[in-house]
Amino acid sequence: MRFLKKSPWILHYAATSCNGCDIELLACLTPMYDVERFGIVNTGNPKHADIFLVTGSVNEESRQVVENLYAQIPEPKVVVAIGACALSGGIFRDAYNVYGGIDKIIPVDIYVPGCAARPESIIDGIVQALEILEQRASERKRQRKLVAL
Repeated sequence: MRFLKKSPWILHYAATSCNGCDIELLACLTPMYDVERFGIVNTGNPKHADIFLVTGSVNEESRQVVENLYAQIPEPKVVVAIGACALSGGIFRDAYNVYGGIDKIIPVDIYVPGCAARPESIIDGIVQALEILEQRASERKRQRKLVAL
């Protein structure tokens, strides 16, 4: 399953935030940082995604979207929470309508801290996600072999 590590597709969702992390995430796609050198492709379709990148905190409206997108991403999948808002609610955590970080709603595998998270940190988080994705793909393959026996 080495193909997943060489060409993962990412899906980015911007929950409620100031959009600072979203701007830094877009910087990762520019020639200066070039996250595509890892074979990463940005997709808008959750059914094609391997890695789910989420920025921003969660409120009632974004909660439903995050849950729906997460449910549509096929296994194996990895979730990366980017920025202080995605980790804990950030500066919005005391707001009446904010639940907190993404991990209050869906399981998170990688946390990328920062306000706003730097492109280098985001790329490091994505590279860590590639390792987890590869491990999960290998486990699924091994489980299928056991079931076939």
